[in-house]
Amino acid sequence: MEMIFDPTGAGDTFAGGFIGYLHKTNDLNPENMKRAVIYGSAMASFCVEQFSTGGLEQLSQVKIKERFREFLKLSRFDEKD
Repeated sequence: MEMIFDPTGAGDTFAGGFIGYLHKTNDLNPENMKRAVIYGSAMASFCVEQFSTGGLEQLSQVKIKERFREFLKLSRFDEKD
């Protein structure tokens, strides 16, 4: 069976998560901007898990925070030349 993924709306969902987090926190410092990128990425990941809006329809704050923490772990790295 072939798996079909639908990236439609992922960019908009990223933007919504990113901007929504910045609006909620009202904080534009660099560290908060990084958190906003992770929130946006986490939200977009829900969008592409199912076809159309299915991945977003049953979201809860708990699911979003869990996914944020997963992305936070994945995003930690040391810069190397």
